[in-house]
Amino acid sequence: MIEFANVSKTYPNGVKGLNNINLTIEKGEFVVIVGLSGAGKSTLLRSINRLIEISSGNIIINGKSITEAKGAQLRRLRRDIGMIFQSFNLVKRSSVLRNVLSGRVGYHSTWRTILGLFPKEDMNLAFDALHRVNILEKAYSRATELSGGQQQRVSIARALAQEAKIILADEPVASLDPLTTKQVMDDLKRINQELGITTIVNLHFIDLAREYATRIIGLRAGEVVFDGPVEKATDEVFSEIYGRPIKKEELLGVEA
Repeated sequence: MIEFANVSKTYPNGVKGLNNINLTIEKGEFVVIVGLSGAGKSTLLRSINRLIEISSGNIIINGKSITEAKGAQLRRLRRDIGMIFQSFNLVKRSSVLRNVLSGRVGYHSTWRTILGLFPKEDMNLAFDALHRVNILEKAYSRATELSGGQQQRVSIARALAQEAKIILADEPVASLDPLTTKQVMDDLKRINQELGITTIVNLHFIDLAREYATRIIGLRAGEVVFDGPVEKATDEVFSEIYGRPIKKEELLGVEA
């Protein structure tokens, strides 16, 4: 479903974000990308929907190059890709429902979305998405009234209302406590299994990667140093990914 062909990214300051990446991610996989800060995890993830432009190579989604896409074709490809950010990326003063409905803007004209004229079908999609992440009762609350975990579930619901075929999650639980982390990761895994949505998640903590991934990709200095099923991701493998013995805090999911 997603193919990286000789993908590299060099930033203006000369730093190599990605170095000749070749990967294929199949439909329905739950992939976790691990590595130290600066290893290229966010660059890899954000290049898929072109939040970051690559320097060379090609990224192909369902047989179509998003790297070369322009105009309406690019908008259609992006419409199928939901993005979940560490900082939630919600409009805090708007209602939860309105934030979820923002996932539908790619399907309508600008004037219709500005006026909030969403059809009944969109409303039903939004309510169903909120039900899936167990916060339907918060539909008419302001986003700012919600806890961090609830806000992240709103962002997951937004991707569901978008009818995304791919969900990209960039450190989605980095700012959450352990209990809320489990709730959010459980939501992502359940949605992946029930709806078959290809899910790619950047994570820092090793135990979370092992618990939720079907496949782990390890990055180090912009290069893939491990790509395999979760059962092959041993402590020795993680030591290679991190370039040093792993710390207890990284293993247990507790900040140092």
